[in-house]
Amino acid sequence: MTVVNRVKSAVIWILFVIAIIIWLPLVALVRLFDRDPGLYRTGRFFRWLSLPIEKINPAWSLELSGEKVTEPRRPYVVVANHQSTLDIPFLARMPLECKWVAKEALFGTPVLGWMMRLAGDIPLDRSSTRSGVQALLAAKKVLEHKVSVFFFPEGTRSLDEQVHAFNDGAFHLAIKAQVPVLPMAIEGARACLPKNSWVFGPPQKVRIHILPAIETAGLTSKDVAQLREQTRHAIMEQIAHWRGQTVAEVDALHPAAKA
Repeated sequence: MTVVNRVKSAVIWILFVIAIIIWLPLVALVRLFDRDPGLYRTGRFFRWLSLPIEKINPAWSLELSGEKVTEPRRPYVVVANHQSTLDIPFLARMPLECKWVAKEALFGTPVLGWMMRLAGDIPLDRSSTRSGVQALLAAKKVLEHKVSVFFFPEGTRSLDEQVHAFNDGAFHLAIKAQVPVLPMAIEGARACLPKNSWVFGPPQKVRIHILPAIETAGLTSKDVAQLREQTRHAIMEQIAHWRGQTVAEVDALHPAAKA
């Protein structure tokens, strides 16, 4: 970690903060005139902040591929693997608005947290069962307004680049609301900003692939585990394809991943 890397990273962080501060009154203005009960326009405008954030660091390039989203107001439960804090701005470039189910601490962050509340994102305290129930109820209401919701079902960022176990919440919600699960795979974000570091990594290509939606029509609570594992396997297959590995090598729950 050289002095030059530290200085570059510090400058980029300062530019990030400036961009976020500029964006706040604009998001508030859009929210003021947004009469959509799903706050679709407000959320979509807030997510556009990802574009200047991506462009501030010229070392990053983003490749978005996969399924085309032709009906942005068709509600999905969107899920993705989690590699880095920077997954959030990269995944915000997806071609539909989602309300993010995110850890409650983020909503207490000055400026950024305020914009998340304005956009209708959903706080979750993972240590509280009550908070989890409230978050799922709020997410179900969002889906009823024909807006998608987004989850990182691993719950936290992966430290070893493998895909860890998925929580059930997103899949319970999809089945209860009878909406499709839309899996997304992301690769490369961890190298952009390693966990527990503020210094950005070397130039990096980040890939996001939108996988085919998985329908839930007719499924019941008994099918949660199957739906969860089907989704997780689809994401691991895509990551394994990018890396030239087997699915077993990508799966943190498989002995081959620990070899």
